[in-house]
Amino acid sequence: MTPLNYFVVLSAVLFVIGVAGVLLRRNVIVMFMSIELMLNAVNLAFVAFGRQLGNAEGQVIVFFAITVAAAEAAVGLGIIIAVFRNRMTLNADELKLLRW
Repeated sequence: MTPLNYFVVLSAVLFVIGVAGVLLRRNVIVMFMSIELMLNAVNLAFVAFGRQLGNAEGQVIVFFAITVAAAEAAVGLGIIIAVFRNRMTLNADELKLLRW
């Protein structure tokens, strides 16, 4: 049986990589993928703690989180495609659609 510490460390590493991707990269697609990576890191932690505690509550939370993430991915990619068709760029610094 794999110790809980391994899962927690892996989850923390994945989350830090996701945060670094959001903060350091300016491409909207890379930022979007980094947010998904952070979400999956949290899902991994939920499943690991649920398994450690011997109940299925962590897996139920992950099920709902994945459902929301799928809807978010569909809407987010639709918005990204619409913005790219308008501006012909995916650089976050150049996109000022939501500013006055």
